[in-house]
Amino acid sequence: MKLSTKGRYAVTALADIALQPREALVSLSEIAERQDISLAYLEQLFARLRRAGLVESVRGPGGGYRLARAPSEVPIAEIMAAVDERLNAMGCGGEKEKGCGGSQAHCLTHNLWEQLSAHVHVFLSRTTLADVVADKMVPCPAVPDFAQLLDEDAASA
Repeated sequence: MKLSTKGRYAVTALADIALQPREALVSLSEIAERQDISLAYLEQLFARLRRAGLVESVRGPGGGYRLARAPSEVPIAEIMAAVDERLNAMGCGGEKEKGCGGSQAHCLTHNLWEQLSAHVHVFLSRTTLADVVADKMVPCPAVPDFAQLLDEDAASA
């Protein structure tokens, strides 16, 4: 499973807006500069985010973007869907009617990857922009200190 720049940059850009005063209009050039993201890429992403109803735009001098809803009402999964980011751990594509590897049968680990994808979706559906900007994500119950685990893995490598 790999998260593309579409999803990462869309969440980052909306988090940037969420940090601004509620009714403030934020230009894409300001976001591009603060977050080191290509302005042209942001323009493409924001066209999709606007169509999905996640942001509102105001044209003209002093114009820009603002969130269409409060950050606490914007699940990360909705942002990902708006920019066509698909988080799927299933290497076979996950199409039940086609099976895995071109056959009609599921691969041996099909259900494992399907469940992992479901967990990721649930996490992103329950996590909002407000959680991200406040750094209040719910820790994984199986691994309460995931960052420490990653540090230990890196040290042993």
